[in-house]
Amino acid sequence: MYTVYGDRRSGNCYKLQLALEQLHQTYRWIDVSVLDGATRTPEFLARNPNGKVPVLELPDGRWLPESNAALHYLAEGSALLPSDRFQHAQVLQWMFFEQYSHEPFIATARFIVQYLGRPPEREADLQAKMAPGRRALGNMDAHLRAQDFFVGAHYSIADIALYAYTHVADEGGFELDAYPHVRAWIERVRAQPGYVALG
Repeated sequence: MYTVYGDRRSGNCYKLQLALEQLHQTYRWIDVSVLDGATRTPEFLARNPNGKVPVLELPDGRWLPESNAALHYLAEGSALLPSDRFQHAQVLQWMFFEQYSHEPFIATARFIVQYLGRPPEREADLQAKMAPGRRALGNMDAHLRAQDFFVGAHYSIADIALYAYTHVADEGGFELDAYPHVRAWIERVRAQPGYVALG
């Protein structure tokens, strides 16, 4: 059985929950708060020296941190990861985009607002996330103008990776009204078999 060490409000942790549910995998969830120092204990740092959630524990006892690496591991050999070599690389392309051009802005803005309560001393940081976050959403919207999902014609872990924080982008101050193709894609993701909501 898989074990996920994670925070149920975290989009990065949610990626694994959604994939495990949609892959019909049995797993257990161990709650780890990102605010109370639980990720800095010696026990947790033995699982992930970087001190972040999620960490996926494999049935053989090995640990795999980094949400997109764990997501890729879970999807290997399933319909969530294309077998075509080029499409497989495109899935990775969008997952890298999520981690470098999307998550640092959209997820971090949500963290400042939802986790930290939007403290005045973080307002400048929050505002600095807006323009690059909107640029990421605009790139996604343009891509989705011509297709239903991010890679090929089928739902994949590229969609899971991007959905995790996009569908709650408003919680960090990003309004999705300007991105109609993103909004339509969000509804298509919600309609997928085995879908579970964040939280």
